[in-house]
Amino acid sequence: MGSTRCGIEALQGRRVFVKRAAGADVAMLACEADGLRALAATGAIRVPAILAEDATVDDAHLALEWIDLTAPTEPVALGRALATLHGAPAPRGPCGERFGWHRDNFIGGTPQANDWSDDWIAFFRDARLVPQLERAHRNGFRGDLERDGVRLLSQLPDLLHDHAPSPSLVHGDLWQGNAGTLPDGSPVVFDPAVYVGDGEVDLAMTELFGGFGSAFMRAYESVRPIAPGYALRRDLYNLYHLLNHLNLFGATYRIRIEHTLARLVER
Repeated sequence: MGSTRCGIEALQGRRVFVKRAAGADVAMLACEADGLRALAATGAIRVPAILAEDATVDDAHLALEWIDLTAPTEPVALGRALATLHGAPAPRGPCGERFGWHRDNFIGGTPQANDWSDDWIAFFRDARLVPQLERAHRNGFRGDLERDGVRLLSQLPDLLHDHAPSPSLVHGDLWQGNAGTLPDGSPVVFDPAVYVGDGEVDLAMTELFGGFGSAFMRAYESVRPIAPGYALRRDLYNLYHLLNHLNLFGATYRIRIEHTLARLVER
């Protein structure tokens, strides 16, 4: 990270939110700071300001502004802000590639590859589904999950053949636990896993663990219409997060994944 430990120490006496990582997790804080800066640069949605960073080989700190959040999340404002984010100009790769990011980062505690690609289907297959399916295989999840996972990879071009998403900077890990509302009603998001992709990956994840409700979706669509066929793509995109949860937390997610895979490959 760019600043020194004295940056953290200079904040003593202020109310701040400090994250610490050690050992193999040190890189996670640098990736989080990178994502927060990228989201802030769009001016579309509020994120916690970075006050200071420091890192050594085996220890890191990230100091963020303290934000008082109210509950619950205000869905209309969040929907509009997210749509504005997805409509903002998105960075491109060194050769003009439309999908990816300038560095790899993390989804939860899992490394997330972001090699640039000009092909959304190839990016989602090779940088999202393939690594998670390979981890599931190594973790012993075989049978229907493995068989239908292989089938799904071969069917992706058919499932997405009529979908040509515009590149959007996405939060990448947008569920209820990573969003809140300021006392003035403004939405704020945090803990990103950013990259440039199909904005619908964020929409999909907002529905994975409860969601923000129909008012959120209507507000999003009032700014950025959702293309036909979203329900199928929602299940497909959320498969990435379900597989990640399977690999992080175990077999609790297996049945849901197998049902999702069956629906997708049997269409």
